[in-house]
Amino acid sequence: MLRHLWLPLLCVLWILLLIAAGGVDIALADRIYAWEGQHWALRQAFSTEILVHKAGRNLSLLAWFTVLALCLYSLSRDAWRDRRRPLAYLLVSTVVATALVAWIKHWSNMDCPWDLVRYGGDRPFIGLFGLRPVGLQRGACFPAGHASGGYAWVALYYFFLAIRPGWRWLGLVTGLSAGLLFGISQQLRGAHFVSHDIWTLGICWATASLVSMAFWHAQAVEPELANEARATRA
Repeated sequence: MLRHLWLPLLCVLWILLLIAAGGVDIALADRIYAWEGQHWALRQAFSTEILVHKAGRNLSLLAWFTVLALCLYSLSRDAWRDRRRPLAYLLVSTVVATALVAWIKHWSNMDCPWDLVRYGGDRPFIGLFGLRPVGLQRGACFPAGHASGGYAWVALYYFFLAIRPGWRWLGLVTGLSAGLLFGISQQLRGAHFVSHDIWTLGICWATASLVSMAFWHAQAVEPELANEARATRA
């Protein structure tokens, strides 16, 4: 449990502390904003808005519905009996992760970089725990919602750990790569600071790990060991 849940989350926390202490959010956003000519030139670009944001979101949804279809298919095939729980896990973990990020985003009340006066907007920067002035419109940009559509798939690590352990790192890299692509694209559009994406990664990994515990109980973090134990008893 320590190796799979708490150590990665401690790493995420350490990165967030470094970002906060070094002012990395503002410094990086300043550089991106200057590089784009003192405006968010890529906010409505085909590569970022259409290809990565909209098409990427649809691809993530398609992947989820594919898992749903496979989960339903497994119920009617005895040969797929051992895959039912892992598929159900993947289905639940990804939807819970994205829903949790969306719920936090609804209540966090933080602005996007493109909303801020510093970057051509009309709002002052107010931190996560800062008090917003009365009458200031609510913000809805923390954590990174779009990145959750990629980072939620870090659950592939536990999915493959259960059915094909040798592929678990490929599953993890797939989720991390999708989240990075979605997150960087949104930063280029001015939709998020880098810390928003790191928070989303932490939430998605914690969700994947805790849902794994719910599906595999005490053996959640090492389901392949449970499979080996059953094979030995047989």
